[in-house]
Amino acid sequence: MSQALQIGNQCPKFSLPDSHGKEVHMESFLGKKILVLFFYPKDDTPGCTKEACAFRDAYADFVDLGCEVFGISSDSAAAHAAFQTKHGLSYTLLSDQQKKVRQLFGVPGNLFGLIPGRVTYVIGLDQKIAGIFNSQTNPVGHIEEAIKVVRRLLTA
Repeated sequence: MSQALQIGNQCPKFSLPDSHGKEVHMESFLGKKILVLFFYPKDDTPGCTKEACAFRDAYADFVDLGCEVFGISSDSAAAHAAFQTKHGLSYTLLSDQQKKVRQLFGVPGNLFGLIPGRVTYVIGLDQKIAGIFNSQTNPVGHIEEAIKVVRRLLTA
């Protein structure tokens, strides 16, 4: 496990396939939009579904604030496609099956490392991490925290 990234660190550049198997290069978004990256344990589990749907419900708010939202887990592109369709998720889900990006960010695991962690990162236009919210047990709190950080970035 890499050292966990902190506020002020540069966002790593990475590429992952989306739910259609198309490679998404983070470099295409860095510095152009405020990014909200949320790492979550698994598609279609109760907490993750609640979190994904909360991001779905707030997605228009993020877009209005000039953000792009990405959900990242180790599920396959096909699993992501089914999850997106089932719950009407309009933002991009990225498949990190090898957990390389999770390790790049140093996302901690919970429950003795058996369950991948739930962490949200907000990356500013300066390509630096402006906010981190880590909570396995509060999946919907990530949205409020991320919006607060985005609003702070926009008024700075």
